[in-house]
Amino acid sequence: MTVAPETARPREAAAPPPLAARARTVGGSPVRDILAVTARPEVINFAGGLPAPDVFDRAGVAAAFRYVLDELPARALQYATTEGEPALRDLLAARHTARGLTTDADDLLVTTGSQQALSLLAGALLDPGDTVLVEEPCYLAALQVFGLAGARVLAVPGDADGPDPDALADLVVRERPKLLYTVPTFQNPTGRTLPAGRRAALAAVAARHGLWIVEDDPYGELRYEGERVPWIATCDDARDRTVLLGSFSKVMAPGLRLGWLRAPAELRRACAVAKQAADLHTPTVNQLAAARYLTEYDLDAHVARVAGVYRERRDAMLAALPGALPEGSTWNRPEGGMFLWARLPEPYDTTALLPRVVAEDVAYVPGAPFYAGTPDPGTLRLCFVTQTPEEITEGLRRLGRGLLPGS
Repeated sequence: MTVAPETARPREAAAPPPLAARARTVGGSPVRDILAVTARPEVINFAGGLPAPDVFDRAGVAAAFRYVLDELPARALQYATTEGEPALRDLLAARHTARGLTTDADDLLVTTGSQQALSLLAGALLDPGDTVLVEEPCYLAALQVFGLAGARVLAVPGDADGPDPDALADLVVRERPKLLYTVPTFQNPTGRTLPAGRRAALAAVAARHGLWIVEDDPYGELRYEGERVPWIATCDDARDRTVLLGSFSKVMAPGLRLGWLRAPAELRRACAVAKQAADLHTPTVNQLAAARYLTEYDLDAHVARVAGVYRERRDAMLAALPGALPEGSTWNRPEGGMFLWARLPEPYDTTALLPRVVAEDVAYVPGAPFYAGTPDPGTLRLCFVTQTPEEITEGLRRLGRGLLPGS
C-alpha cells in the first residue's frame, strides 16, 4: 500500500508562541515616533533630545580614530575586557576625582551609552514586581527600562526643587522599593536642578531606610550659568548606595555610544555579568579613540565652547516664548542642559494639539509620556540646542500659530 507523503495533506500551521508579557505591555518611545513623523527637512524640530551636530569636534574625533587605527590596530579591532579599556577608565576616574568624588579605575564599568547602564542596573537589581521610585516627570527611556524589567514604578511627589524627601520617606516605608532614579542636574524633561540641600536630604532618606539611588548625569557638564552642585554620590550618607551614571553623548558625540557607571563593588560586578550576557564589552575602537581624545585634546575647553553656543540658543528660546505660548502659560529658565519645560493653561492639551502644530512644520514633545502617575495634559518639552537662534525664533512663531484657537 502506498501512503501519501505528509506534505501532500495541507494543514493549518500553528501560531508561534506569543511575545513576553513585558514586551506586549511596554510601548515604544513617543519621542522616536514624533521624530519619524517630523523627519521632513522643513520641520523645525524641538522634539528630539539631539546635540547640535554643528558643534561636534569632528576634526579632533577623526584624528583620535586615525591614530588608534594607525598605531594600535591589533588592539583596537580586537575583543576587550567587559569592564572597559584601562586607559579610558583611568582618565574617567581622574575626571571624577577632580570634581570632588574620589574614584579609582576599578570603580567604573564602561557601557555602550549610559542607557545601557540603566538596563544593566535593572537586570542586576530588579525582580519582576519590585518597586522603583522615580521623580515626576521622569526621563522617558528610564520608564521603558523599568517597565521591561517588570518593575512597579511609582512617582515621588515633589516641587520645583525635585522629589520631596518627606514624601520619599513615606513611600519607602510603605512600598519597600529597591531604588530611586533621578536626573538631578538639568533634568530630562524639565531642565531643573536639585539644590544641594535637597540632594543631601534624599541621601539621608536612602541611608535611614535602605534604598539605592541611581543618579543619572548626562547633562551636568553643560552649565551656562550658576554654580556647579555636587553629585549626590558625594554625600556621606549615600556613598555606599549611589550609582552614578555618565556619558560622552552630550559632550563629545552620541554616535560613540560611550557611557559608564560608578557603583559599589558588589553591584558593579553584577552589572559586569549582565553586560557579558548583553554584548560582552563596549566597542574597543571607540573606547581607545575616546581615551586618545582625552589625552590629546582639552575636552573641558570644548564643552565650554559648546555651552556658549547652547546658552545663546536657550536665550533665543526664552526671548521668543512669551509671543508663542498662550496667556497664562508658565515655563522655567534652566541653568544648563538641553531642555525647557512649559505648561499651558487649561483647557489646552498638548497631546491633542500636536498634529495641528506639526501641520505648521514645527514639533515638540507632549509632557504626558514622561509621567509615571497621572499626567499634566498641558505640559510640553522643548529642546533648544539643535537649531540656530534664527530657526528657534521662526519655530516658535510657527508654534504660536499652531496653538491659536481654531487654527
